[in-house]
Amino acid sequence: MFIIAGLGNPTLQYEGTRHNVGFDVIDTIADKYNISVDYRKNRAYVGKGVIAGQKVLLAKPQTYMNLSGESIRALVDYYKVDEETELLVIYDDVSLGVGQLRIRKKGSAGGHNGIKSIISCLGTDIFPRIKVGVGEKPKRYDLADYVLGHFSKAEREMMEEGYGHAAEAVEMIAAGDIDAAMNEYNRKVKPKEG
Repeated sequence: MFIIAGLGNPTLQYEGTRHNVGFDVIDTIADKYNISVDYRKNRAYVGKGVIAGQKVLLAKPQTYMNLSGESIRALVDYYKVDEETELLVIYDDVSLGVGQLRIRKKGSAGGHNGIKSIISCLGTDIFPRIKVGVGEKPKRYDLADYVLGHFSKAEREMMEEGYGHAAEAVEMIAAGDIDAAMNEYNRKVKPKEG
């Protein structure tokens, strides 16, 4: 079993915000592989399916971002997975351009409260993750206001492309080839001329 967890905040008011791109990527994957993510377990919405021949559990923790680790820890324990090789966390990153991906095998929280919570609850920072760029915060903006804000129409199109790439990267990682996914998607994306 491979747990693929996308981070976000529950309730309608957070839908489509920068902080909820983890949920949006899970929705993209669920659509692509026809997996229903509507069963409640360990304070998350989950759905089971198969990607690249690997049994997977898609998860959207419902604990609010800052407590994401509580739900992830419970899922890891319940399904007895090795977080270093059988857990993949997908979340937003304000240091990457809109729709860009950065795949890592481990790392610090980098100021992300959801990841801080997961590292704290798992007792390790060694777990694969896909960071999805939401664009840098403009000067004089409050970070919380920025990540809880919505995308412009142009940004949303770039994000949709990013979600598609994230779903492809998930397939490579589920197949056991995180290095190939890193080589493919950690490149800088050149802005489209226009």
